[in-house]
Amino acid sequence: MQAVSSTTKQAFVEVCAVEDLWMGEMESFEVASHEVLILNVDGELQAFDGICPHQSVSLVEGRFDGKVLTCRAHEWSFDACTGEGINPKAECLRRFALRIEGGKVFVSTDPSEEQGETA
Repeated sequence: MQAVSSTTKQAFVEVCAVEDLWMGEMESFEVASHEVLILNVDGELQAFDGICPHQSVSLVEGRFDGKVLTCRAHEWSFDACTGEGINPKAECLRRFALRIEGGKVFVSTDPSEEQGETA
């Protein structure tokens, strides 16, 4: 199911119900050919690129302690609230806009340009 925001032309796709992701949990979803990782950080949902920028490993296979997301392959780690790199600091995850309507989680089909985009 796909919904289009009334204020922008950005498309959003329904991926799950809010209740499907408990605090401290993560899950990945295929959204318009992107693997998108949704994390529940203290009751707030965050959506990031689900692939580690290091060697294209799926981040859902890694560890999430409720605050830090760590890739299973080489221990790269990211702040779960911002997507900013912890190790290494120079890397970060692309953010995907998300919204919640009627208990459902909708994710943008395109990553945001406000964070994580590198030239």
